[in-house]
Amino acid sequence: MKSLFEELGGTYHQKGDYLLPNLLPPGSISVGIWDQRRKHYLKTQREPIYTALLLSGKLDNHLSEIDAQADAMVFQLVKQMAEQEGITEQLKADNQMEWVRRINSIRNRVEEIVYDELI
Repeated sequence: MKSLFEELGGTYHQKGDYLLPNLLPPGSISVGIWDQRRKHYLKTQREPIYTALLLSGKLDNHLSEIDAQADAMVFQLVKQMAEQEGITEQLKADNQMEWVRRINSIRNRVEEIVYDELI
């Protein structure tokens, strides 16, 4: 007679006295916000490209690359725009609410730029 684990298939890892299922498929890459957005865009607007990447096994790598590029772009653009607009640590120390307002404004603009250019 097969055990429940054998019937369900999959892989498990031991945590204390318990066997817990490995919920992520082997080789799966964790996803970030930018690759989730790219995946949604491909699924809804570019279905043939999405299907080709999925069937070729290149989708996870593509999404991971997009996420890394977008994260780097966001970091760089926020830094550059903050310098251009004179947002400093001194402003943060003197007037935190103004600093937050201005940084959030920059982040919103940067997200739009990244979304338009990479996603």
